[in-house]
Amino acid sequence: MPLFADAWTANSFELSLMAAAVFGLLGIAMLALGFKVFEWITPRLNVEQELVKGNIAVGIMVGALLLGISFIIVRAIGG
Repeated sequence: MPLFADAWTANSFELSLMAAAVFGLLGIAMLALGFKVFEWITPRLNVEQELVKGNIAVGIMVGALLLGISFIIVRAIGG
């Protein structure tokens, strides 16, 4: 078992950069899908209207929802 990581090459850097971009886009798409599912299961709550009205409780709830979904996505993608 080597003590140090392998030296990186330009090819491995490009693959890592591409993988980060793909997984980043996948995470954003999954986050948007999670928010749409939330809107689907709460049909009487119009989030956009409530936020325009200045309903802070809805803003906090949406923020907590997005953080919770993000934590799940990170564990699902990152392992």
